[in-house]
Amino acid sequence: MSQLMALAALLRRDEEGQGLAEYALILALIAIVAIVALIFLGGQVSSILSTVGNSI
Repeated sequence: MSQLMALAALLRRDEEGQGLAEYALILALIAIVAIVALIFLGGQVSSILSTVGNSI
């Protein structure tokens, strides 16, 4: 009976680790998308901010 309890506890810990890994993968994907967007849109954003700064 104690072996069954130990196995259940082990499986419960594995699920928490799996959830953490999934959150880490989602966070990494969001970071990659943000970096790619900044690379492609960086010049446009910079010119818009310069225009706003000069008008103030």
